[in-house]
Amino acid sequence: EVQLVESGGGLVQAGGTLRLSCAASGFTFDEGAIGWFRQAPGKEREGVSCISSSDGITYYSDSVKGRFTISSDNAKNTVYLQMNSLKPEDTGNYYCAAPVGCSSTYLSRWRYLETWGQGTRVTVSS
Repeated sequence: EVQLVESGGGLVQAGGTLRLSCAASGFTFDEGAIGWFRQAPGKEREGVSCISSSDGITYYSDSVKGRFTISSDNAKNTVYLQMNSLKPEDTGNYYCAAPVGCSSTYLSRWRYLETWGQGTRVTVSS
């Protein structure tokens, strides 16, 4: 059974940092990609970042570029999202999922992804 478990969320002040983790079981990170998505209250889910498993190519949405860094530890089957300079608009539930590839297009197709974790809550206070 494929499972994704997110962790690392919390409450921070604006300008603070958090590191999210996405631990996968039931499959390995040797192909495809892992993406981070977030959903703010009352808003649609959006793709934030992704990393390609095979070649390490990364993508960031404009809203987080320069502040967030995605990385993976394939030996641990875990992907991380280092979030710096957090803003109140970063508040939301953060989820990871496994799209086929890593790009803005793949992230935009999140509705077709079957496996999601329970999410981890990030709250950034002003």
